[in-house]
Amino acid sequence: METLTTHGITISVDKTYQETYSNPLKNQFVFTYNIHIENNSDHTVQLLRRHWYIHDSNGIKREVEGEGVIGEQPILHPGDSHQYSSWSPLLSEIGKMFGTFLMERKKDKRRFKVNIPEFQLVATSKLN
Repeated sequence: METLTTHGITISVDKTYQETYSNPLKNQFVFTYNIHIENNSDHTVQLLRRHWYIHDSNGIKREVEGEGVIGEQPILHPGDSHQYSSWSPLLSEIGKMFGTFLMERKKDKRRFKVNIPEFQLVATSKLN
């Protein structure tokens, strides 16, 4: 599990290769990831946007941006946490993801970015 803290917001990532949904003969490799967001700051914050960078080992790079996460813009009071799961397809057996969440302090509307730690995506066949 990869973990990173920015401005008192801790992001942890756990990922899994989904062999059942992947098709290596067609260069389709599916990974799921679980994100845990913990507010260790003194401020109530809201997650507004996400910005992902997704890299395949074959050189293909993609960016995904959008509001919230899985249709939500969670508000986290000090000590609160939020978890969600999502997935990403790759065209190669190895890749990586990283990115940022745009957060807003509710008290003064100050916006800031929180880094999502880089994590490797590796098909289980590459681990043997």
